Amino acid sequence: MLQTPYPDPALTVIDERFERYIIGNAAVEQLWTGAHWTEGPVWFGDHRCLLFSDIPNNRILRWEEETGQVNVFRKPSNFANGQTRDRQGRLITCEHQTRRVTRTEYDGSVTVLLDRFQGNRLNAPNDVVVKSDGSIWFTDPGYGILFDYEGGRADFELATAVYRIDPNTGTANVVIDDMDRPNGLCFSPDESILYVVDSGEPKNIRAYEVVDGYKLKNGREFAGMEPGTADGMRMDENGNLWTSAGWGGTDFNGVRCYDPDGTVLGK
Repeated sequence: MLQTPYPDPALTVIDERFERYIIGNAAVEQLWTGAHWTEGPVWFGDHRCLLFSDIPNNRILRWEEETGQVNVFRKPSNFANGQTRDRQGRLITCEHQTRRVTRTEYDGSVTVLLDRFQGNRLNAPNDVVVKSDGSIWFTDPGYGILFDYEGGRADFELATAVYRIDPNTGTANVVIDDMDRPNGLCFSPDESILYVVDSGEPKNIRAYEVVDGYKLKNGREFAGMEPGTADGMRMDENGNLWTSAGWGGTDFNGVRCYDPDGTVLGK
């Protein structure tokens, strides 16, 4: 049996501040392999399982912590991509094929939260996050309608954008309209900043100030991502941003950790 030395050589310290996040006897583990394109991991601690999307295979899979087994949670999944949980613990999902954002209720039924904006179909919602007030923020870069591999080829009916769904009225509005391919997104711990990946051009992570809880201003580049790009991301309780980084070669690819000041701490 192959043993991993400690500390795991897969962990690269770029800034000494990263050392506090390395546990001496913890290694990077591959939980499972066998999908074509995995996305949208979301942890259900109360069920001790991880849900994640296998987009081309049109399914959502479930990894069980207790047994280590992987089984099908939903198939077909409408080529589901990004997912998260709302403040009531329900699953929120971005679906490529049906071009919509949905919520899975406690009884397993599916509620459509949004599939159209100003009379036009959404392109292909990609990633989603829920703010503490219950509002749902999601990106719509349209990747799912570029090729049949991730959904179904179709024409764009709307510009690429980031949307907010109001928790009280269910209505949506555009909060960012100046990004090429808005992708992963997350809030800072105090929700004063929204971070959004642009996986188009330029390839970077942008930061926006949140005003009055529902508007954005003063967008700026938080981190450049050339020669590759970021995708999904989340923040820890200390305000460090953890993001996937790919399409840039072996020296670039991995999971990166950024300090709130934009410094890469480790990989």
